[in-house]
Amino acid sequence: MVTRPGTTPGFKTKEMEAYAAPPQQERAGSAGLVLLYAPRFADLWPAYPFPAGRPAIIGREPPATILVPQAAVSRAHARVVHDGEGWVLHDLGARNGTIVNGAFVHSVRLRHRDEIRIGDAFFKFVTHDAESYTHYRIDGAYRAEGAGPDAPAAPSGIVGGLQVARIALALERVARSPISVVLLGESGTGKEVFARQVHTWSARKGAFCALNCAAIPSTLLESQLFGYRRGAFSGADRDHVGLVRAADGGTLFLDEIGDMPLDAQAKLLRVLQTKEVHPLGATVPEQVDVRVVCATHRDLGAMQQAGAFRRDLFARLNEYSVHLPPLRERKEDVYALSSAFLHRYKRPDVVLGIPYLMGLLHYDYPYNVRELEALIKRGLALLQGNVLETQHLSDEVHAKMRLYGQRARAVPATPAEGGRPGQDPWHDPTWGGGDAPAEPIAPGIGSTSPAIVPPAPPASSPPPAPPETPRHDHDPHREAGVGGYGYVPSEEQLRAALARAGGNLAEVGRQFGRERMQVHRWLKRYGIDADEYR
Repeated sequence: MVTRPGTTPGFKTKEMEAYAAPPQQERAGSAGLVLLYAPRFADLWPAYPFPAGRPAIIGREPPATILVPQAAVSRAHARVVHDGEGWVLHDLGARNGTIVNGAFVHSVRLRHRDEIRIGDAFFKFVTHDAESYTHYRIDGAYRAEGAGPDAPAAPSGIVGGLQVARIALALERVARSPISVVLLGESGTGKEVFARQVHTWSARKGAFCALNCAAIPSTLLESQLFGYRRGAFSGADRDHVGLVRAADGGTLFLDEIGDMPLDAQAKLLRVLQTKEVHPLGATVPEQVDVRVVCATHRDLGAMQQAGAFRRDLFARLNEYSVHLPPLRERKEDVYALSSAFLHRYKRPDVVLGIPYLMGLLHYDYPYNVRELEALIKRGLALLQGNVLETQHLSDEVHAKMRLYGQRARAVPATPAEGGRPGQDPWHDPTWGGGDAPAEPIAPGIGSTSPAIVPPAPPASSPPPAPPETPRHDHDPHREAGVGGYGYVPSEEQLRAALARAGGNLAEVGRQFGRERMQVHRWLKRYGIDADEYR
């Protein structure tokens, strides 16, 4: 018998191990609707996964499969069906209509995080994982029945639903270890709140010390971090401990770490490697035991490529990182956050009116949770009664709501097969759509009183052009008049807008009356890096 070198006669080769995807990538689940707000929301499910292989009918009562028991909802209000390519929503002729992303629709192909209004109930469409949302009510209550691995972390000051709970659970697991944590996310997403919670969960006996690297001049940053001895420089008339030593045994939070100068980065790396800090003017280093949590809204990977951030420091800091989603991607948390702010400012008696909530839910929050808090504080400052209404919202929200409730062009999602011209292929008259109650919904927020929804234009007249929304993509190279549907600003105009907005793309979009996605296309067209203006 001949055997190959290194083999054993009669030995059967074992199959090689396969790479397993992380758990969060295995969660596919069903598409469905996530509740953002509804009167008497406790009577509704927090989320409604779509049934597999058959349409979902949204309505006030059976035979609807997604029940929304409200007076402004028709018996069969809208239908959602999978056509092989994706999910299509069709209004079933409900008297109050169906609004998607602020526009009345006839039929429309849904995209992830599209906002849908059925009567006075507001939903978000998700392409996957709808089942997981069913455990998180919009007021922060948690339904433990049938819960999977996403049970909330230990009690904390963090407010939010499924997405926030997953982040908190992951951070709680690593909090008691000494590893460094990087919190990534846009400005105002609550990075310091999470950093403080990591310190609380860590049970470290030392203090929590925070420093905003962008707020301290580079000439003072080192002395603030590492301290100094008396006489180290002119004006140093006493010893200064520095934040690193002040956080000994505790947590040092470095906010906006991407703005730290390179020379300070080198000294911070030395502290992390040796566990020693060398104050200015000192002759010997001092031992420190500090856990570092840092945060930034910048792209540290791109900064490393540009030589603006040290690779070796990044390797030391990036032992565990999480990304905090912007508020526009988790609007199911808007109601709970608003309620939390009302309690924080000693006004738990205040009621959030439906038109007011309509504005909060439709707005995109370029400054995230910090901006929502500012809106609540503004409303409380102007409030004379105990109900927040549209007049208490900001000009930015009113500008966003200016086109809310416009009638979109009624175009079927797929060509009709048979039937009369223009007949909706998804409409099923046996569902009885259109028997809505007498009180119509208010399409806008200029007044708190209900407004009559205008009837659809007659077939003989051309339908109005739909308002531009993120779903109605158009050719970014198509030119038109200023402010027109295909308007493209010049490079000089775009750069001037970026300078005025400090690189905030949502603000640039507001200047041109366009969405953030369109601004990204313009930046790509001209090869402009928005970070140059931040």
